Amino acid sequence: MPWSNQNGGGGPWGGGGGGGNNQGPWGGGSNRPKGGGGSGSGGPPDLEDIIRKSQDRLRGIVPGGFNGGAVVLVILAIVGFLAIQSVYTVQPDERGVELRFGLPKEDISMPGLHFHLWPLETVEIVKVTEQQQNVGASGSAQSSAGLMLSGDQNIVNVQFSVLYTVSDPKAYLFNLESPAATLQQVAESAMREVVGRRPAQDIFRDNREDISTEVRAIIQGTMDAYGSGISINAVPIEDAAPPREVADAFEEVQRAEQDEDRFVEEANQYANQKLGQARGQAAQLREEAAAYKDRVVNEAEGEAKRFISIYEEYTTAPEVTRQRVFIETMETVLKNSNKIIIDEKQGVVPYLPLNEINRPSAQQQGGTQ
Repeated sequence: MPWSNQNGGGGPWGGGGGGGNNQGPWGGGSNRPKGGGGSGSGGPPDLEDIIRKSQDRLRGIVPGGFNGGAVVLVILAIVGFLAIQSVYTVQPDERGVELRFGLPKEDISMPGLHFHLWPLETVEIVKVTEQQQNVGASGSAQSSAGLMLSGDQNIVNVQFSVLYTVSDPKAYLFNLESPAATLQQVAESAMREVVGRRPAQDIFRDNREDISTEVRAIIQGTMDAYGSGISINAVPIEDAAPPREVADAFEEVQRAEQDEDRFVEEANQYANQKLGQARGQAAQLREEAAAYKDRVVNEAEGEAKRFISIYEEYTTAPEVTRQRVFIETMETVLKNSNKIIIDEKQGVVPYLPLNEINRPSAQQQGGTQ
């Protein structure tokens, strides 16, 4: 080559030594790894050497060599898979029912870590906290399920829900094929039965609580008869309204009923007012009559007592009493009459009515005042 050293040195940069081909063009030794790839060489480790050493170590670990160890690895993998499948966890809001050859065991798995012999035994997990089943929910495919006929032949759209818990996990899993669907049908049937016996006004606003209580009792009794293992907590009625097609007419009827209630209330107030006045007047008349009665009775009793006292005086002194009674009577009779005095000898005696003389002067004084 044109850049080779004629003296056996290095390349054209002068980095060669006495080794000849053992030097690279930069004077740092050969730029290709040696075939040996030993630890004493300065190049990177050989990949084939690494694979060979790994196989030697694996043969030392696995008994029977690499071919016999494959069977052991497969067995260990199967055992590990079975162990993983045999361990299960039950959450705090769940209960587990173990099945041996499809037959449920008596014990219920409580929350925690459990072990069963899979695949001879399996486990079914059931959620036992309160759950909600909606019936006639608005905007769902089951909205027509809320249409019901009331006792007064009105169609109402009832939307309600059933709040329930699983009280017996084994009965819930194995006594009914589909507990949720069964509960849905039973709840709908119970609500139709109760609404069909009552007027629409009860479900709209008057007696929702009574209807909810009655429906809950019917659902619970039916689910207990089925052995469902379900406990019904409440049946809240979320909404009750007429169908959309007759909503306007129903609102008109509601307004008319409200006006009727208002008119009846006003009539009752007017009647109560008039009745109160009449009762007050009647009480006043009764009081006046009682007062008049007492006055007349008292006057009569007073006259009777006066007569008795005069009679007693008369029995004591008849002539004096007779004369006094005569004088008092004549005084009463002649007190306001015109008087003329007639004497037996002189005839008519001139009479000066002093009272008449005083009367005009008194009237004149009253007029001037």
